[in-house]
Amino acid sequence: MNSYRPLLLAAGAALALGACRPNLTPAPYSKANLDFTRYVAVGNSLTSGYADNSLYRSGQMVAYPSMLSWSFSRMGPSDYKAPLLPGESGWPSPKLILGTSTDMMGNVSLGPVSYPNQLDTTGSSINIAAQGPYNNLGVPGIRAIDFLNPFYGLLNPYATRFFSSPNPLKELDRINPSFFTMWLGNNDVLGYATSGGVGKSSGGSPFSLADREAISSTDYFADGVDSALKHLMADSNAHGAIINIPDVTSIPFFNTVPYNGLVLSRQGQVDSLNFAYHTTGIKFTLGANPFVIEDNTVPVIHRRLAQEGELILLTVPQDSLRYAGWGSIKPIPDRYVLDAGEIQAVHQATSIFNGILHSRAEAHGLAYVDINAFLKSLAPGILYHGVNFTTEFVRGGLFSLDGVHLTPRGYAMVANEILRTINYYYGASLQMVDVNAYDGVRFP
Repeated sequence: MNSYRPLLLAAGAALALGACRPNLTPAPYSKANLDFTRYVAVGNSLTSGYADNSLYRSGQMVAYPSMLSWSFSRMGPSDYKAPLLPGESGWPSPKLILGTSTDMMGNVSLGPVSYPNQLDTTGSSINIAAQGPYNNLGVPGIRAIDFLNPFYGLLNPYATRFFSSPNPLKELDRINPSFFTMWLGNNDVLGYATSGGVGKSSGGSPFSLADREAISSTDYFADGVDSALKHLMADSNAHGAIINIPDVTSIPFFNTVPYNGLVLSRQGQVDSLNFAYHTTGIKFTLGANPFVIEDNTVPVIHRRLAQEGELILLTVPQDSLRYAGWGSIKPIPDRYVLDAGEIQAVHQATSIFNGILHSRAEAHGLAYVDINAFLKSLAPGILYHGVNFTTEFVRGGLFSLDGVHLTPRGYAMVANEILRTINYYYGASLQMVDVNAYDGVRFP
């Protein structure tokens, strides 16, 4: 608040003296020395506009690169073309929408359900490379290390759909960018995390299908980033921005189901469970209790109580928790839980990978967007032009119904943070996007 006082006093003095009128004209927009005529966005599902557990046309149209291109185009010509799908159903699997569902006991509730049909997906799998080149090269599922696999385009249906060559590096060459954004690395840790840490905690290779659920090798990660940057910066005058990896354990996918979500409301329930576990040291009380989780390091019983800070995945079957004894009589399987050691592995890899990304930004004179810090700053909530946003699942407005990817409003927040960083680093003054002009989660 104090930072505004000198401005107000100065304006008041000017009015009192009659020397001049305050200039209320906003500062003109400026691109500094940047050339946006050939903009390319490289990244994964977050770059493609993926949301609600699928990719669909309207989501692609409000991907953050589309928003950036709109701002860039205010400064002059800026080509932008995305490999749009033909319809809204979601491809190759149906998207999620909010709707009513009935559980195994007949209880009806509002929550994420699959889109009821896929009538508009005809032609989605046809290669459309000839209609390119495309400015949005976001490929759901791609890792930084996959840029080292010259046959990756044959392994990923999203890439197969619009790549002109199986080699992802050759796709970067189709447009010699004058400006680019690169948001790679999320999937180098996310696959491990969303699978409950069942894969390798380090050393994942781009040449092994078994390593899709592993944390990527640090060396492969660095080589993949370097390879992509070499092709993106073939034009010695190219500029760009590198976006880092957010802490994936902070997203709703890992923070919606509480570790102590086993609520016992009757003494009979407590007594029954305590009798069943009386030889194990596991005890229960009335009220909220930690879930029982699978842990093969525990001798004999291979189960224990979840600890505070450990994460239950959003994909854990709710009917199994409510009616099949999961988390009480039966332990929640390990693939639905991130334990303390697995969380540490994710955090350590994220820190190392972000260090690599930061060093490459500095070495090449590129803007470095700390989206990790930015998304963490949103966790307590933010008021934007009269609208409250939080990272809460469904109600928060920022994350879509898969708990991993953003809503259009969330992507608009990201676009503005990228624009803010570009403005600061390059001395530009690009126009921000109106976050509230985009949708959050749509309610029926």
